[in-house]
Amino acid sequence: MAIEKYRVHEVAKDFGLPTKTITEILTKYATAPKNHMQVLTERELSVIFDYLTQHNQVSGIEVIFADTYKEAPKEEAAPAAPVPPKAEPPAARNAGGAAPAQKSAQAPQAPKGGEAPKQQPAVQQPVSRVPQKKIVDTRKGGTVNLSKYDERLETLGGQQGERMQQRGGKEKFRSSQRRGGPAFSNKRRQDEAEKMRRLQLEIAKKSPLKVQIPDEISVGELASRMKKTGAEVVKCLMKNGIMASLSQLIDFDTASFVAEEMGCRVEKEVVVTIEEKLIDVTEDRPEDLVPRAPVVVVMGHVDHGKTSLLDTIRNASVASGEAGGITQHIGAYQAQVNGKPVTFLDTPGHEAFTSMRARGAMITDIAILMVAADDGIMPQTIESINHAKAANIPIIVAVNKIDKENANPDRVLQQLTEHGLVPEDWGGETICCKISAKKNIGIDNLLENLVLLAEIQELKANPNRAGQGTVIEARLDKGRGPVATLLIQNGTLKQGDVIIAGTAVGRVRTMLDFKGGRVTEAGPSVPVEIAGLSEAPEAGSPFFAVADERMARELVEQRKAEARAKAAAPVQKVSLENLFDQIQAGERKELALIVKADVQGSVEAVKTSLEKLSNDEVNVRVIHGGVGAVNESDVMLAASSNAIIVGFNIRPDAAARDGAARQNVDMRMYRVIYDCIDEIEAAMKGMLAPKYREVVLGHAEVRQTYKVSGVGTVAGCYVQDGKIVRACSVRVVRDGIVIHEGSLASLKRFKDDAKEVAENYECGMTVEKFNDIKEGDIIEGYTMEEIPR
Repeated sequence: MAIEKYRVHEVAKDFGLPTKTITEILTKYATAPKNHMQVLTERELSVIFDYLTQHNQVSGIEVIFADTYKEAPKEEAAPAAPVPPKAEPPAARNAGGAAPAQKSAQAPQAPKGGEAPKQQPAVQQPVSRVPQKKIVDTRKGGTVNLSKYDERLETLGGQQGERMQQRGGKEKFRSSQRRGGPAFSNKRRQDEAEKMRRLQLEIAKKSPLKVQIPDEISVGELASRMKKTGAEVVKCLMKNGIMASLSQLIDFDTASFVAEEMGCRVEKEVVVTIEEKLIDVTEDRPEDLVPRAPVVVVMGHVDHGKTSLLDTIRNASVASGEAGGITQHIGAYQAQVNGKPVTFLDTPGHEAFTSMRARGAMITDIAILMVAADDGIMPQTIESINHAKAANIPIIVAVNKIDKENANPDRVLQQLTEHGLVPEDWGGETICCKISAKKNIGIDNLLENLVLLAEIQELKANPNRAGQGTVIEARLDKGRGPVATLLIQNGTLKQGDVIIAGTAVGRVRTMLDFKGGRVTEAGPSVPVEIAGLSEAPEAGSPFFAVADERMARELVEQRKAEARAKAAAPVQKVSLENLFDQIQAGERKELALIVKADVQGSVEAVKTSLEKLSNDEVNVRVIHGGVGAVNESDVMLAASSNAIIVGFNIRPDAAARDGAARQNVDMRMYRVIYDCIDEIEAAMKGMLAPKYREVVLGHAEVRQTYKVSGVGTVAGCYVQDGKIVRACSVRVVRDGIVIHEGSLASLKRFKDDAKEVAENYECGMTVEKFNDIKEGDIIEGYTMEEIPR
């Protein structure tokens, strides 16, 4: 029987010998072992046992059966016991309970007085310690019945052999059991493993393996989860007409189909993000909701009385303290109107409101549009109307300054109808109130309409949950660090709460109300100023009070990493080139446009023509139209509304160009209306294939002009940015309006012709067939670059 993993050093230990002795035996009579850890074969063990049997004779038969559980003391190199002349020497003991020795010592025959001992047949029991030849020394002489002794020895030996078999056989197995070794034979272990494997297969057949699959999974990962080889999964995919490698991602439907075909039960893996664990966005039950105060934003043109109105409502002289009557920050205030609280937001124009809307922060419920009765509707008023409409909030128009002599409220109402705001008195739905903020005329009527509109909206919130809302403004205070003005929209914010706002996180250390008084908690629709954040968050960022600060900081780090990755990647904005792809992908149902032109008539004509292009797949909507150059405000509105800017006979100013490049806003400038209509129509039908793109090289300002006979008007210019190249095309722009397009006739530095003039250098230039150049004009150099298809 094979002995499993019986090593050189284990044999030496069992016999109480040095490893070197065993190595020498093997080297002399078999093969030299490589090291003391070598596993010995059955033949090598037999050689060792035979050698030790021959060289370690026992002193008497009593030693063999002295104690079955203890090995007889081994005598290293001890001489055999002296044998009387009339007896045979005792048999060699089979060392260590091994198989019987291959050779037995042949004793000389007794010269007299006894018969030769009977030769016992060899018993092939590997676990028996009964010697093959039993020799008894009578010592006292006389006749001895050796057969009787032999019979007794055989009986004892048989009993001992059976006991040895029950206890595991050889001494090696006994010693290994004492050390906690395996109790079963190798064959029995194999049988047990085979039974277990069959049992597992039967269980697997009865209950299929449950596999969780996410929205996307690689083929290799799917194979691992199904306990299959990658080759099996790839084979199944190929059978169904899908060629995929192990590293390739497949969607949930494909993966679930393959898994079910291979006998697995599929479950959709729901990945819970840190944000989902941390932020509670569960819907409130109707019974938990209570009425809340409305949030009102006051918008309008500069110096039309926004802050004065709030000043009158709050009965506090705040407006006079601001520099030049211009609001320097976003203020949030609360006032009691007919015994009910109303929260007011005062905005410095429209920029902050646009940025809030761009981030999806629908924080206001009602907009008050301030229009001065003497000025009428101004450009910023129109933008405010467009912002409020885009945010989808109801508008109340307050016609201010009716106490002035040149006030003309009816003209204002007429202008409002041109922008889609028809007053109630004229059969429309827009509430219009005539007021004077300075002299407190009509304020009560305005507030009554405000409360009435708020009641119709049935504004409610749940105060009994963790606070959440929006950052109105944030700044860095020298004494208190990052300070943020928050508007709580739901729940209650308490001092000591951990809050997360965009990439800022911290604990609310102090909380002040709009009057500057300390408060410990604030409910829905209440504006507060807090300190304790790690940094100043962006205006318009949503904030949430959370329970786990460690997880909140982990989420902030994750958001910062995403922001860095997003900044490095190009932003996918709508442009005429990718418009058709987005329509086909179902991403765009509406094409928003901003139209700017040199005269109002052109704006109306273009607006009407473009809106007629609407079809079943996409609706064309002009969200803003105006006269004059494209400015930064137009770019901001386009970025937040994902719109395209269309211009006629005008050019964008420097700030607009930089903003458009930074925010990836598509601006298209045309001289002919039909070119614009054809391009947008072609884009919508997927036929737009532009061959050339305009690349602006630089801008030069005309500082002085000279009349030269035979040449015409020479413009002395200063290159503001980029460079002007001799072979480039140019356009002359005056007050944002294109006067002429053509090419350069000459370009000189001092008296020498120049190929190009770089930024911050002066030069002289003439424009072909155009002499009406004036000081202050901007000469824009550009070239047409071919776009690879």
